[in-house]
Amino acid sequence: MNTLRHRSALLAAAGTALVLSLTACQSDGDSKSASSQASAAASSATAKSPDAQGAGTSAPTGSTGSTGSADSANSAGSKGSTGAGGSAGTAGSTGEQVTTSTPLCGARDVTVTAATQDGPPYTHIVLTAKNTSGHSCRLAGFPHVQFLESHKQDVPAVAKSKPATPVVLKAGAPAYALVKLSDGGVDEENEPVSAFSVTLEGDSTVIAVTAPGSEGIAVDPAKALTGYWTPELRGGADDF
Repeated sequence: MNTLRHRSALLAAAGTALVLSLTACQSDGDSKSASSQASAAASSATAKSPDAQGAGTSAPTGSTGSTGSADSANSAGSKGSTGAGGSAGTAGSTGEQVTTSTPLCGARDVTVTAATQDGPPYTHIVLTAKNTSGHSCRLAGFPHVQFLESHKQDVPAVAKSKPATPVVLKAGAPAYALVKLSDGGVDEENEPVSAFSVTLEGDSTVIAVTAPGSEGIAVDPAKALTGYWTPELRGGADDF
């Protein structure tokens, strides 16, 4: 009888120990599972977090913006302002660039000659000023012409013949000025001229010019006119 009770007590104790062991194992498994689930949830939350994603992309975006600012600072518009310095130079009527350093053509820089225009009666001559200086120079205004010793005033200039841009002569280049002598009438008070004087704008040196033709030219001082220096004779503006 005592033996039976002893066996029952042992069986009961063994059962209790087994239950406790199973409970502990189950608890430990649950704990590990919960820990794994929590870790996975935390990783998922970190991956899906808007703040985390924003932090990951903000650096490249900011870097691109910074580069854009640098490009803006060196934009073509900024570089274009340097080109504004070119406005100090103006293209002359010969295509040569005119600057404040371009000297005026003086008497020693050019050779002036005269030729008749059209046929008789010769009412006009053409003056040619050729740059023989070896450097560019600016031919300003019109030729100051005096035909006769008895008339010590310059021949009046025709305003409509003035060119729109300065006349700059490269070395060897010519410019022209049309000069009216008379109306060609038989009753005019014409006087024969075999030579006359020309002075240039900005230079008082007198240039002696030989009149064209073996007998010279006939000049009516009351009708005489001169045009401005131009790179070429132009129809209309030079018709006077």
